[in-house]
Amino acid sequence: MSSPGAGILAGIRVLDFSRMLSGPYCTMMLADHGAEVIKIESPEGDTSRTNGPYRSDDPERLWAGYFVSLNRSKKSVVLDLKSDEGKAAVRDLAKTSHVIVENYRPGVMERLGLGYESLAESNPALVYAAIRGFGDPRSGSSPYADWPSYDVVAQAMGGLISMTGQDRDHPMKTGPGIGDVFTGLMMSFAIVAAVRHAEKTGLGQFVDIGMYDAMLSLCERMVYQYDMEGTVAEASGNGHPLLAPFGLFPASDGWISIGVVDDAFWRELARIMERPDLATDQRLASKAGRRRHSAEVNDAVAGWTRRFSKVELAEMLGGKLPFGPVNDARDVFADPHVAARGLIASIPHPVAGHAPWRVAGNPVHFNRTPAITPTTPPKLGEDNTRILAAVKSPAA
Repeated sequence: MSSPGAGILAGIRVLDFSRMLSGPYCTMMLADHGAEVIKIESPEGDTSRTNGPYRSDDPERLWAGYFVSLNRSKKSVVLDLKSDEGKAAVRDLAKTSHVIVENYRPGVMERLGLGYESLAESNPALVYAAIRGFGDPRSGSSPYADWPSYDVVAQAMGGLISMTGQDRDHPMKTGPGIGDVFTGLMMSFAIVAAVRHAEKTGLGQFVDIGMYDAMLSLCERMVYQYDMEGTVAEASGNGHPLLAPFGLFPASDGWISIGVVDDAFWRELARIMERPDLATDQRLASKAGRRRHSAEVNDAVAGWTRRFSKVELAEMLGGKLPFGPVNDARDVFADPHVAARGLIASIPHPVAGHAPWRVAGNPVHFNRTPAITPTTPPKLGEDNTRILAAVKSPAA
């Protein structure tokens, strides 16, 4: 059983070969809940170490926000995977690890002699997790298998961009790197499931996910719409193709969101708007009717919301129906919900006297095994001596 404060994944060792966002986000989820995550980095380090942004108290640019956010509570070991010594160290570490995570293109680790099948010979319980742009040939060979891929490519090919933006002539990607983040999140689930299976059977396995595949899963509505109606889901601006009113509406000082998903909420909104005619109009009484007359419905609601500020609308709508203001970073930092839920985490700075970094906290809560208190992200190669010495002298 995990000790208090150790996290629900305490005792799980993860070798993390991943870089940038998708893999590091995946292993961040594991580290936040107690897994021992050891970043295996090249002598140059994870590319995100040099991506910025940097604080003004970091003139040497050692601590990029991109890196700090994703790599808290991890360890760093520098190895040259092209050298015999580096490969031997990986093999030794893999013998005592539960999970390996990497996001190289297919075949890279195999060419180094460090693929799943090779490492599993000495550790049959090993879970080997591979994040690829288009999946791994082991689970289905893609014609794009060798294409490099980043977030914007996954968003584009997986359908997300075609559904985002004002209309089909103005496609738009989402702001956050959802192609990476969602893929990494799905892989963290897959890893936990595979580790559970390994604990029960003693057998690990190869687990892979393609970023394209994850985006298609995220865009599940486009699949059933095309299958059931023969319609191609397209960008619908700030509205929704199936529901009304549902989306963003103007306030006098910004924007708010409203999501009317059933008839009772529609009647309540009409009451608050002091528009009994909307509540009694039989054309608009059902979801199907409001969908047919969505332009009329959305115009009526927008005409009303733009008369009030976000605070005034919150007083009228908050708790009555699905409603929320459109927040930016300043709003989020000031929101009492964020404080109450611990959604901004403080990461200790390694230099005494320097303020801690603030990053997005882990949103998953366990009442018996909460997320661990995050620790400072590692300096490049910080843990080489201790971890590699322990491998060479396991009894020490």
